[in-house]
Amino acid sequence: MKTSPSANELLEWYDRHARDLPWRVSPEDRRLGVVPDPYHVWLSEIMLQQTTVAAVKDYYIKFLSLWPRVEDLAAAPEEDVMKAWAGLGYYSRARNLKRCAETVADLHEGRFPETVSGLQALPGIGPYTAAAIAAIAFDQPAAVVDGNVERVMTRLYEITTPLPEAKPEIKAVMAALTPEARPGDFAQAVMDLGATLCTPKRPACSLCPWMAGCAARASGLAETLPRKAPKKTKPTRTGAAFVALRASDKAVMLRRRPPKGLLGGMSEVPGTEWTVEADEATFVHSAPLQDIGATLDWRPVTGVVRHTFTHFHLELTIFRAMVPDNAGLPENCWWSPPQDLPDEALPTVMRKAIDAAF
Repeated sequence: MKTSPSANELLEWYDRHARDLPWRVSPEDRRLGVVPDPYHVWLSEIMLQQTTVAAVKDYYIKFLSLWPRVEDLAAAPEEDVMKAWAGLGYYSRARNLKRCAETVADLHEGRFPETVSGLQALPGIGPYTAAAIAAIAFDQPAAVVDGNVERVMTRLYEITTPLPEAKPEIKAVMAALTPEARPGDFAQAVMDLGATLCTPKRPACSLCPWMAGCAARASGLAETLPRKAPKKTKPTRTGAAFVALRASDKAVMLRRRPPKGLLGGMSEVPGTEWTVEADEATFVHSAPLQDIGATLDWRPVTGVVRHTFTHFHLELTIFRAMVPDNAGLPENCWWSPPQDLPDEALPTVMRKAIDAAF
């Protein structure tokens, strides 16, 4: 006979098997009265958007070492924040992170709102992040639904409606299961269940505390859920990146991208627009930096640099040129010696381009 899933069953499992994460207050510490820091919860949740736990850990520790309080982050130069974020991707998150810190510091006296609606009014905080902060930091009984939760709930209740259409139904069943007591621990427990046992392939059903009540396990459909609508084919765009190296020390010429738009505010090597159709002749004709007082011999580097963004694939042809030390610099450009490149606010695609030129 199938039993109904219980929040207490999962919380008992979580008390024994909770993941040790740098931003998390363990169940043991919670029982001792340790309260999660809303700043830590918010910072980790922003970083974890569309990014894995493994990728976030070092960035989270670095940010806290640089800016231990939200007021410190609010006072930091935006350029320093972008440099610390470089490589984590989805750079609008970093810009919104800075704006949100400023809002909390200036308008809320350094204290995060405790309600979902109050949190969602802050820059860069959407419904999911607001619910996660409210539940984990303030013990509000909010329904927290990320990718792991979607997988667990669709299997537990055998929800066969494809995503994203199934999202309202998933949120409704998660809300119904979320207990008044320990809602933050419950949300993290469901996430941990999805990350460690209820995995996309070969879920460890025999170890799951909800095994007896799981509808998809009973029907044999667990590995087929959640169902997703067919993905749209991503177009491939092409472009060129021009890596100018100073003759004496191979310092790289960099410039700042516009503050808004894709990779806004990040550093880059000069390049062309990224278009659907272009060829090498077009790239050479559009080679920049001819106004620096020197004739540059742009030579293509063998191969192309490939990178995938959310909505398109990119293939970059890389050109390399040596620049005399006495050449002038175009506006908004600077030289970055090789030893300084790791600290520049370079997105991954630009690091790939520079690596290819070396």
